[in-house]
Amino acid sequence: MRSRPSRTTALLTGLTALAAALTLPPALGTPAAHAATGGHRAAATGDCGAGELCLWRQADFAGERQVHELSGTDIESCVPLPEGMTAASLANRMGRPVTTYQSAECAETAEFDTYPGGGSWVPRSPYRVRAFKVWER
Repeated sequence: MRSRPSRTTALLTGLTALAAALTLPPALGTPAAHAATGGHRAAATGDCGAGELCLWRQADFAGERQVHELSGTDIESCVPLPEGMTAASLANRMGRPVTTYQSAECAETAEFDTYPGGGSWVPRSPYRVRAFKVWER
């Protein structure tokens, strides 16, 4: 007969996981971004300066990189990536939230995610990014 884990063990396991999730350094971005790196931060810093949105063609901040700054971007406007360019990883170091879109027209019928400003690193986007919007706040 197999014994079942006690409720106390299950509770402690859940609390340990919650405590670990709540103590993530903010520079790693979202918990999903942290998990995608295997918990390592080495590549998370990427080559992306303060005030920039950086998009890489390949996962793990590899391949061709595009850099966008607030000064050259209209707030709350859809910014499609150049023809033939998609991104598989990104870093948002702008001081504003950025939404990335699977659709080149920023259609909300396809996949999209919003990343907080100031330091979000996403080594493996869940979809190919084809456009983005920068939000006021």
